[in-house]
Amino acid sequence: MHIDVSFLPALGATFLLVFARTGTMVMLLPGLGEQNISPRLRLTIGLVLAAVLLPLHRSAYRIDTGAIGPDIVMLIEEILVGAVLGLTARLTISALDVAGSVIAQQLGLGFVTSVDPTQGEQGAILGNFLTMLGITLFFATNMHYLVIAALNDSYTLFRPGELPAAGDVAALMTQTVSGAFRIGIQLAAPFLAFSLLFNIGLGVLSRLMPQMQVFFVALPLSILIGLLFLLLVLGTMMGLFLDYAGGVLHQLAPHA
Repeated sequence: MHIDVSFLPALGATFLLVFARTGTMVMLLPGLGEQNISPRLRLTIGLVLAAVLLPLHRSAYRIDTGAIGPDIVMLIEEILVGAVLGLTARLTISALDVAGSVIAQQLGLGFVTSVDPTQGEQGAILGNFLTMLGITLFFATNMHYLVIAALNDSYTLFRPGELPAAGDVAALMTQTVSGAFRIGIQLAAPFLAFSLLFNIGLGVLSRLMPQMQVFFVALPLSILIGLLFLLLVLGTMMGLFLDYAGGVLHQLAPHA
């Protein structure tokens, strides 16, 4: 009995190209692309996603086993597409870091830092808290399915063998960065107003009672009231962020 295995080299090359897109995206995804996540886990998720997408989009790849040059160029293009998808999701989460840093400065906690598990470096403690909470809600609300849907729809937006338009990618990154900064400031807006009113009150108090050590009273009071205020508005803040993140991901997965 003769078994034809001539299709295996082309199939293997196609799987490698699909894995280049999925693996790059998984490497940059928030919650999965962190330094404290096992590389074996990320590798497994990337391979599983590649195995699922391979039968769906195998026909989109044109593999020439006789020429390695076009395949290498296609590999680089697939890595770029995966990087665009992963960076978009990561930049979306960065809105919480912006909000946390601004809130910490307004409450007098800007000097309190801790190691950010998502970045592996020092960051404002409130920013780290909001980022971890956002990532938890990201998975708890099944938004990671939108990322997988965006990966599937990316074969319509970024066809294999076609270099992504630099202008479109730059516009997407610019829009995502500006949107993350905007939503971060919007989330911190109540605390900006609180800080303004609080400091105006302190200024009036220092004029009425010059002998009072306003700083020693103001700092712990600002932290206490600010944390209580954060407790009250935290649910609304995270709901607004999830709406924003869902809108960004729906742009990448229009068919989801």
